[in-house]
Parts: sequence; C-alpha cells; structure tokens
Amino acid sequence: MSGHSKWSTIKRKKGALDAKRGKIFSRIVKEIQMAVKEGGPNPDGNPRLRLAIQNAKGANMPKDNVERAINKASNEAANLQEVTYEGYAPGGIAIFIECLTDNTQRTVSNIRAIYNKRGGSLGTNGSLSFIFQRKGVFTVLKNDLDTETFELEIIDAGVEDIELNDDVFTITTAIEDFGKIHKKLEEMNVQLENAELQRIAIETKSLDLESARKVLRMIEEFEEIDDVQSVYHNLEISDELEAALEAE
Repeated sequence: MSGHSKWSTIKRKKGALDAKRGKIFSRIVKEIQMAVKEGGPNPDGNPRLRLAIQNAKGANMPKDNVERAINKASNEAANLQEVTYEGYAPGGIAIFIECLTDNTQRTVSNIRAIYNKRGGSLGTNGSLSFIFQRKGVFTVLKNDLDTETFELEIIDAGVEDIELNDDVFTITTAIEDFGKIHKKLEEMNVQLENAELQRIAIETKSLDLESARKVLRMIEEFEEIDDVQSVYHNLEISDELEAALEAE
C-alpha cells in the first residue's frame, strides 16, 4: 500500500474521535463557506460547492447543517482566506499545511508555536514544491461492489492507482483528470465517501519508530488547530509504524 493510502487508512480508523470533537464537520463547513464565497450558493453552477456537499454526505453530516452553512456563508465567509505553510519536522520530514482562516496572524502564530515546541522549522512558501504533487484522491466504500469489475472499469477510465484496504477503495488520479473521474464515479452510482485534491509526496523518508511517532504527534497537533484544513507529509508509514499506531 502506498504511503498516503496507509496514512489515510490510519486517519480514517481514528476518524470517530475527530467526529466527536466536531473537527470534520468544522472543516466541511469552512469549505462550504469558501465555495459559496468563490462561486455562489447554487451547487449546480458551483463545482467546488457541489463537491463540498458531497463530502458532507460522505461524512454523515446532517442536511440541516449543510443548508445552514450555505445560508450563513455569504456573511461568515467574507474574511476567510486560503493560506498554506511549509516546513520541516525533526528528522527532515517535510510538512505542508493548508488552512482556511479569518486571521492569518493567529494562524501562523499557532503553527509556529508547534514547530518551535517540537523542534521543527517553518520555511518559506514554495520551498517544498519539489517534494509534493497535487493529485485527485477518492475514497469509495466497497459495500456490495464486485471488486474485479469495479477496478477494471475505473482503471479503464484512466486512474493512476487503485487500492482496496479495509473495504475502502482509495483511487488516485492526475489532477487534470479529477473532474472526469469524479463524474465517472457518480455515473457508476457508488458510495463516494470523500473526493479531494491532495498533496502526495513524490518520495517518502523513513525514520526509526520512536522518531516517527514524535513526528506524527506533531502532525496531530497541527490538525487540531481550528484554522487547519489538511496536513500533508512525506514520512514513510512502515508496517511496524502502522501496527504500532493501530494498537494505540
């Protein structure tokens, strides 16, 4: 299994805790607000909003919450900005952080505090462009799908990679094919849990178990910041590390 798929699977298993804290819903609400700010409240003419609504369904977010987020978006999204921060964790692990914030000073202060506390360093934007590639990533619940038939059909549509783990397909595609594959999955009427553009490491870096766990604790602290939407890294998720995390 590729590194980002392993990390996605581990996070998915821990997702119940995130949901209890309301973090998943909070991220989706912000994405809805930003989508409305960018393209208006009608999902038919706003692909970003349509995708956010679909991801809300995949996360079992109540319909009332979605509608409320759309209705309130015009006012509450006015000051939201998309910002990114790049830096290194101990051991030379690259970390790329995507945020939606109404106060960049607060956001960078919170991020810098974690870097300083954990022995990392905040870099300049663009410094990690050679480490990550933008890819489309879809997660589809297997349910009663015939694995071989589904894989053949979606591979035929032009995806780069497909993996099945814990009854969830992780599908990776080139960024320019994201819309085409998204439409294909909708036509296939599968249960699409999540669809988004992610930053995938071109090459990963290995650390010993204890050092790797420290880096992942640092990443979890970044993810707990309210303004943070996504955190990407190039840490190699070894079988040993995966087993240790699943045992927690």
